[in-house]
Amino acid sequence: MTTHYLLTTFGSSGDVYPMLGLAKELQRRGHRVSLATNAHFESACQSNGVEFHALGTAEEFEASIRNPDLWKPNKAFIHVFRCLMPVVKRQYELIASLREQGPLVTISNCLALGARMAHEKLGIPNVTVHLQPAVLWSRFDPPTLPNVFGPRWLRNLLYKLGCRFVVNPVSLPFVNEWRAELGLSPIHSLPEWWHSPSLVVCLFPEWFAPKQPDWPANLIQTDFPLWNDQSGKGLEPRLVQFLNAGPAPVAFAAGTGNIHGADFFQAATNACLQAGLRGILLTKFAEQLPKQLPENILHVPYVPLDDLLPSCAALVHHGGIGTMSQALAAGIPQLIMPLAHDQFDNAARVKALGCGNSLVPAKFTATRVAKMLLQLTNSPDVQQAAANIRHRMQSHTGLATAVDAIVTRV
Repeated sequence: MTTHYLLTTFGSSGDVYPMLGLAKELQRRGHRVSLATNAHFESACQSNGVEFHALGTAEEFEASIRNPDLWKPNKAFIHVFRCLMPVVKRQYELIASLREQGPLVTISNCLALGARMAHEKLGIPNVTVHLQPAVLWSRFDPPTLPNVFGPRWLRNLLYKLGCRFVVNPVSLPFVNEWRAELGLSPIHSLPEWWHSPSLVVCLFPEWFAPKQPDWPANLIQTDFPLWNDQSGKGLEPRLVQFLNAGPAPVAFAAGTGNIHGADFFQAATNACLQAGLRGILLTKFAEQLPKQLPENILHVPYVPLDDLLPSCAALVHHGGIGTMSQALAAGIPQLIMPLAHDQFDNAARVKALGCGNSLVPAKFTATRVAKMLLQLTNSPDVQQAAANIRHRMQSHTGLATAVDAIVTRV
């Protein structure tokens, strides 16, 4: 009987679209595939021909992204975990029902706790997919924490304090009560438990984040997924006309689900005016844009970044791993305004690669953005570093290599 691969994630654009990329690669090879996440993403799954299971309503997704705590470093994890608590139990119930239909393998991100729990209780093979190195702690090379730019010993100390006083107190009461209901023993640390013992697949290359000796032993690294919804369908005529009307513009993106980006886009608009640059503002939430945009700035609700960025001079963004990797692939400089989650670590790695820089939100003013963009776009060293990475990424095989590992090892 054919194995059914169920891909499941809590439900953010940054997680769902790479999962869709994995689903399409599995599907291309003839496997039965479905994706379970929030109903907000049902149309994207349908348009890509992937079977869909709703975990939570679109209204719940909307309420989650409207809460500004989602983008605050000291509140983001608490907010996310409270939103996922009802979802992961639905996830577990879905997996329990699907296993009755035949062989099943789940592929999930680290917060898809239902899949991790089903592995332990029901014996369902589970693959953990990590999109960013920030969720893999190492005492040898600890990730950069939000608003913490100190030495290794300080990052290690603050990580331990964060787990002890924030992550575990928020998560363990719920997780361990659920585990007791299932007859499972308690766990003592969520970040140590969320790696599957079956297989851990990292969708980022070793040159971006070298494998550490204290990472899980069953871990493999592949490459960035670089998958975009609607990619390759061509740019809309007004965007093509704008691109052809002058010098390469700077693209600005505050995050697909960020509805709190008014200050970001106001600073972007003013920075372009001060620096004499053209700009493209990418957001589905037009209400956060300045009421009237100058002629040198265009608003576009959505465009696949792999289609757009090769025509841009630079990208200014929030530091999401998917957005960041598309700029690396395009070979353009990037300026990052990290807000929360893994974004500070991604920004630090881009800076270390020599192809970008970052500004914390408090310093993200039009004058600073204009100055830094001119520095980045006029620096031969930055341009060369970005071009070198683009060349390195031309033969990326992230999704194919990940699927090879999943179907052969699990």
